[in-house]
Amino acid sequence: MTTTAPLPAAAAYGRLMDQANRHDPYPLFAELAAEPVQRLDAHTWLVARHTDIARLLRDPRLSARDDAPHGGPDAPLGSDGLPFAGPFLSLDPPHHDTLREQTMHQLVPRILGMRPHIEAAVGQLLDAAGGGPGRLDIVESVAYPLPVGVICELLGVPREEEPVFHSFATRLTRGLDPVESLSARQIADLEVTRRDWRAYLLPMIARRQADPGADLISGLLTEGDPAHRMNTLELGATLGLLLIAGHETTVNLVANGTLALLRHPDVLARLRADPGLAPAVVEEVLRFDPPVQMTGRHATAPIQVGGQTVEPGDRVLLLLAAGNRDPLRFPDPDRFWPERPDNAHLAFGGGVHYCVGAALARMEAQAALSAIATRLTAPRLVADPPPYRPTMLLRGPRELLVDHDGITGRAPASG
Repeated sequence: MTTTAPLPAAAAYGRLMDQANRHDPYPLFAELAAEPVQRLDAHTWLVARHTDIARLLRDPRLSARDDAPHGGPDAPLGSDGLPFAGPFLSLDPPHHDTLREQTMHQLVPRILGMRPHIEAAVGQLLDAAGGGPGRLDIVESVAYPLPVGVICELLGVPREEEPVFHSFATRLTRGLDPVESLSARQIADLEVTRRDWRAYLLPMIARRQADPGADLISGLLTEGDPAHRMNTLELGATLGLLLIAGHETTVNLVANGTLALLRHPDVLARLRADPGLAPAVVEEVLRFDPPVQMTGRHATAPIQVGGQTVEPGDRVLLLLAAGNRDPLRFPDPDRFWPERPDNAHLAFGGGVHYCVGAALARMEAQAALSAIATRLTAPRLVADPPPYRPTMLLRGPRELLVDHDGITGRAPASG
């Protein structure tokens, strides 16, 4: 029977945020998924079953808009003439669709031909680690530098600026966690980070406006119908979204994937023998240990979930990682099985907010995991479990130390 008495939201967030659960939150998720929907407080619901999550991700009665106030006489306006409400990830149609379409129009053509470059970049990162026996931090040596280099290349950012983007990505990511899980100091620090990000971007945007190039920023500034182009405020928010979606999620995907392979040597051996298995391995990592664990929406109309009525204005937390291990949807859900049929995981969300960086993340993870499997000789974990970062929504190791007997081969130079 479904729980109807509210649980304290702060206590529920506390359990989700508890560092004791970070290395393996899945027993907790299974406990939460034992009931279709749970009420965390008077206006917050938690949904953890695959069928319900998949349906709600596509339900237009659930809004992605941030419920924080953005109005006031001095509030900045978006290109739709309404008060600016953040990146398009936190907007609803029709304005969401306009901004997303502009972004995808610029992003997709630029990533279609990047696979050879990404594969060469991964190889060069492993080359830099040396050839003989040693110890490698997968996070520091591969998982972090690969996606930040790719996103900077897409945006036309000089290589020397990559550490700055890396720093901003880490700091901005904290703002994705539910506000209930943040301290007053963390909220204040986040506002400072957002101001710093805008201040960093404004001169870069001004240079592209004065002298457009072939990069994604220039494309967003100059192509398409001028009447519907995103304004500077929306462009800054979109670039922040791309930085997080194109960097932080891939960091965790590569690290979580490497950890899964090292914990399952039979799969590692199969991938080493057949790099063509990489797409299936990546899809199973996305199900088994997704980098994005949860997303949230707000109801705009009454919605029935698991026999309960979610009222307008209520918040609905969709626990994607729990849905990915739902035994009603996936047989033997705790088994890491790349050949799993019909792997309809929820790692990239669904509906109009399906992850804009999904194709790029897959490409980078396939290249990284293939290279790690084929080039590292006798890799083995130094610490299991590894230490994890504190964020709840994006989950991955802070470091992943691997001892190995050598790194074979050398990568081709990127073109």
